[in-house]
Amino acid sequence: MNKTLIAALLLAACTSFAAQAQDADNGANNGGWSGSGEFGFASATGNTRSQNVNAKLGLNQENEQWKNSFFLDVLRTKVQQKVIDQAGNTIEQFNTTANRYDGGASVGYKLDPRSYIVGAARYDHDQFGANLWQGVVSLGYGYIALKDARNELSFEIGPGYKKYRPADLTVIVNGASSRERQPVQHEVVARGLVNYKFRLTANTSFEDTFLTEAGSKNTYLQNDAGLAVSMTKKLALKVGFQVRRNSDVLPGIKKTDTLTTTNLVYNF
Repeated sequence: MNKTLIAALLLAACTSFAAQAQDADNGANNGGWSGSGEFGFASATGNTRSQNVNAKLGLNQENEQWKNSFFLDVLRTKVQQKVIDQAGNTIEQFNTTANRYDGGASVGYKLDPRSYIVGAARYDHDQFGANLWQGVVSLGYGYIALKDARNELSFEIGPGYKKYRPADLTVIVNGASSRERQPVQHEVVARGLVNYKFRLTANTSFEDTFLTEAGSKNTYLQNDAGLAVSMTKKLALKVGFQVRRNSDVLPGIKKTDTLTTTNLVYNF
């Protein structure tokens, strides 16, 4: 499955860059490409010590023929915690409490100015999430319901195939805890995506993206909301709030995860 996802992403990239090259040959302005990179870092010292890093990279292309997007997100957090060593002494050490990365791509071929056929792939690895990893490929239909100077609203829906491995289960054996590896699951899912962009003022914009991957074994929901304020043409400050939810999780694992970020954004 991992090889399939990688191949799908590479195919998407090659298709889009080929389209960009063709548009450039035809005199189009950079093929309709735009992108942004986000970075946030927080460090606390003293009585509490912690380090948090999150970064995002996004590429988008839209022209008369294509509506494509690519993304890569990384999150890593370390916190100083008190633990008991083998000698029974209490010590303080840095432990990783969040370690997640995910990436994906969608390639849309326009049938007319509003509707398009879209193929999408996504891979997510989360060391502390409900699923250690999950990968999805899908094919569907997209529609741009609204697009003007201040608003943009689009929908995507279609069938897909999902493969994932639930997080290890902690079990007690003879008074000692151990991690029990879970079997890999796979299922057919229905993928839905809603993306809305709204420009409040000349330098302030809001964006919300809702993703659902619904299957008979598990339904995954993710919503990303962000408010960005431009400082210059290239730089902006962005506050984001993300919610991720799995309908079916193992005992002791929460169904919902949230993440609040404040990042510096560079647009290109």
